[in-house]
Amino acid sequence: MDPLALTLIELGAIVFCLGLLARLAERIGMSPIPLYLVGGLGFGAGGLIKFEGIQEFAHLSGEIGVILLLLMLGLEYTAQELVTGMRRSWQGGVLDLVLNFIPGAAVALLLGWGLVGAVVMGGVTYISSSGIAAKVITDLGRIGNRETPVVISILVFEDLAMALYLPILTAILAGVGFLGGLQTVGVSLAVVSVVLVVALRHGHRVSQAVHSENSEIFLLNLLGAALLVAGIASATQVSAAVGAFLLGIAISGATAQNATRILEPLRDLFAAIFFVAFGLNTDPSSIPPVLGFALLLAVVTTATKILTGYWAAKRAGIAIPGRFRAGAALVARGEFSIVIAGLAVASGGVASEIVALATAYVLIMAVLGPLAARFVEPVVKSLRPPPPPAARRQETPAVP
Repeated sequence: MDPLALTLIELGAIVFCLGLLARLAERIGMSPIPLYLVGGLGFGAGGLIKFEGIQEFAHLSGEIGVILLLLMLGLEYTAQELVTGMRRSWQGGVLDLVLNFIPGAAVALLLGWGLVGAVVMGGVTYISSSGIAAKVITDLGRIGNRETPVVISILVFEDLAMALYLPILTAILAGVGFLGGLQTVGVSLAVVSVVLVVALRHGHRVSQAVHSENSEIFLLNLLGAALLVAGIASATQVSAAVGAFLLGIAISGATAQNATRILEPLRDLFAAIFFVAFGLNTDPSSIPPVLGFALLLAVVTTATKILTGYWAAKRAGIAIPGRFRAGAALVARGEFSIVIAGLAVASGGVASEIVALATAYVLIMAVLGPLAARFVEPVVKSLRPPPPPAARRQETPAVP
């Protein structure tokens, strides 16, 4: 068969199946991410049907998907919100980092994957899924709850931590030496600091540079700027994803709102292809040997995320049910964890089992997270002892 025809047929089949999977996820009230991963496993190496004609397209589309994911994540925040969130949540953020990075790193070291594997798996288990958390909070009507700002503050801290972690990880995967690693960290810190200053003082000018009343021109400006900044960031070893995230932060106001509306369909399409592409590169037969470790990590990191949210909400003076709701909202892992594992795959310098473990772990946590958020409050209320019965008032007999 003609290669172009084969590519179009395979691509069309995958996109159509993605639509069916998204519809199924919507009906059962869960994130489509695990279904996309399962779809990729079914059509990749070792799957039921092996698609070979779309490998290059899937890889490039996956990269664009990551850039759009991070760009739109940056659009959700203003520089002022990031600075304020850091001031409010840095203690909870540090606790979150320590409690949730260590389990993944420890399992990687236990399995003999070395320092590089430990850094990769630590990031996979650390970062919560902002997309799943936001959707769960919205679906459950908890946007106005007192614990929601605590959850958002911790998510903001995690996103900023990723802006430093991803360049470090990229340098480690590339085999850069100690001095080179320090240089990469220094460049990352400088870039993040400069972007925050520019966004705080001149964000309106950045917004004006890409804004247009014509939606076609606006889309071209946004997408072109995102790819350009991501490419420059990648060339300086800062990470393309971080470059897109920082561009999103610099765009603010009505421009950011319009950008989110215009880019959302593109983001959803390319992000779905990204998750499928990750699944295509994972052999399903490699998952059973690491499934036990994935379940162990799921149990441990569910507890540590709930503890993180509980502690942070307690410091904010929130009652016990709200503390557990805050912790449960942080449980889900998703897009960022797969981005980290995807960087490891692209480098080719890590054990293939890491990909299988990350895939199994995200599959479990993307499903478990929304369930934990939905049912944690009824469980907590059922475990609380009932209040003591109120003493009955002794009625005074009426005088005839």
